[in-house]
Amino acid sequence: MSVEDGGVPGLGRPRQARWTLMLLLSTAMYGAHAPLLALCHVDGRVPFRPSSAVLLTELTKLLLCALSLLVGWQAWPQGTPPWRQAAPFALSALLYGANNNLVIYLQRYMDPSTYQVLSNLKIGSTALFYCLCLRHRLSARQGLALLLLMAAGACYAAGGLQDPGTTLPGPPSAAATSPMPLHITPLGLLLLILYCLISGLSSVYTELLLKRQRLPLALQNLFLYTFGVLLNLGLHAGGGPGPGLLEGFSGWAALVVLSQALNGLLMSAVMKHGSSITRLFVVSCSLVVNAVLSAALLRLQLTAAFFLATLLIGLAVRLYYGSR
Repeated sequence: MSVEDGGVPGLGRPRQARWTLMLLLSTAMYGAHAPLLALCHVDGRVPFRPSSAVLLTELTKLLLCALSLLVGWQAWPQGTPPWRQAAPFALSALLYGANNNLVIYLQRYMDPSTYQVLSNLKIGSTALFYCLCLRHRLSARQGLALLLLMAAGACYAAGGLQDPGTTLPGPPSAAATSPMPLHITPLGLLLLILYCLISGLSSVYTELLLKRQRLPLALQNLFLYTFGVLLNLGLHAGGGPGPGLLEGFSGWAALVVLSQALNGLLMSAVMKHGSSITRLFVVSCSLVVNAVLSAALLRLQLTAAFFLATLLIGLAVRLYYGSR
């Protein structure tokens, strides 16, 4: 079974079962992020600085990678430490940092629902860079599967969940705010295209690095998250006055940070041993988890759009990974 077929070459049944379990855990963590974040709200808003959560998540990932190497879960390479191979990961950290900040600026030029719908174009940009940079060719069947993924994401974002107390369709973040007309400015459209391109490039570039370097994954992650911590520390310090690093944090917030850190490590394994396309399917499948948890924890209602999105995701998985 090849990477494009949803598996990893050369894995026996026990290891293939662990691979499947890892994908399911990552899907669950992705899907739980938004509901857990909503549980952190105090008086309708997040009580801590978003930059604090991002910085602490990067720091947690860095510490977990260091621990993995120190206790021998992954072997340290013999000979001189390959510090020169750390430099390319600076670009990965820069791309991820730019993308995280673009998400914030995009909200100034469009409403949340428009962003949620159009941001699914990053599926197409990731597939484009996957073909160009890694020289993989997608069949017409696989291309159709990715189009269905984009349609599923747009469908879910447009009205997969609804607050019983409002008539506004859309994801929880849109339903919880005051009514806002659908709009996007020309500058917002350009920034959105840039966001999708950077998102696809960062994912594929990182996959390329992880696969080309013959280093333990924990060491590669150590390089990546060292740059990530330094970058986000600078962004946090330069963000102006605001709550302290841990101010406003609760048990739910700590769970958000820990789950995001673990999921980041799982995703790096997916990209090293799988592919960026596999990551796209994990993120898309997490919409189902997100909707079910939002309905259970936040008492939001599932709509017909959710079931249509679920059907489209199922068809996409079947088309991409099913027997040809």
